[in-house]
Amino acid sequence: PRPRAAHRPHPAGILHEDLRLLLETSMPAKKKKALLGVADAKIGAAVLEELGYQCQTGGVVAEILRGIRLHFHALVKGLTAQSASKAQLGLGHSYSRAKVKFNVNRVDNMIIQSISLLDQLDKDINTFSMRVREWYGYHFPELIKIVSDNYTYCRLAKFIGNRKELSEESLEGLEEIVMDGAKAQAILEASRSSMGMDISPIDLINIESFSSRVISLSEYRKGLQEYLRSKMSQVAPSLSALIGEVVSVSACPPFPPRPRR
Repeated sequence: PRPRAAHRPHPAGILHEDLRLLLETSMPAKKKKALLGVADAKIGAAVLEELGYQCQTGGVVAEILRGIRLHFHALVKGLTAQSASKAQLGLGHSYSRAKVKFNVNRVDNMIIQSISLLDQLDKDINTFSMRVREWYGYHFPELIKIVSDNYTYCRLAKFIGNRKELSEESLEGLEEIVMDGAKAQAILEASRSSMGMDISPIDLINIESFSSRVISLSEYRKGLQEYLRSKMSQVAPSLSALIGEVVSVSACPPFPPRPRR
């Protein structure tokens, strides 16, 4: 049998009452002989479940829909191309509003996106930091053993630059970065007896530029973490205090909208 009808997908894949009425009025009584062409598989499943009509998606259905859209103004009496264009625009606006309305009921959308971004940032920062360590390590290999934290290492690589230019005057700046006087002194002493290769000014500029970008990403990650902590304290304060912001979202179902007072 040939497909008898086609329908645009509902945002939630729900069988609308208007569509139900149309199908009950237009489709033949003998359901076994009817095959309904639909654009969306979810609508097809809903039609089959509630009305018992067999549905088909893709393939020839897509071609039929394309032809209907192209010649729609010719198929309907009194409908001009301009009127069809206005109707399509109105339908597009209605569909978009329905999509937005459908999504805003979940207050955890922004939190989920933030966690995904946080996850990606962690991976990227770790990869980039390893690259800075490897790159700058040719010039000052001893620094890797002294400083284990990636963020601190990148700050030091940018601050130190050419290790041969480190002096007693640099101690204050080193201590401000590592927050440890003994460690700052160890860095200074290591720079004087380093086995690393010499570095050209252009290489140093590139390393410092890349280090600055990694530092900027790390600082943005800290800001994002604070934003996430703030959002979670509004949505689920007790849970986030007990098990942390990221775990509390991944371990729980979507949060319902909070009632307005």
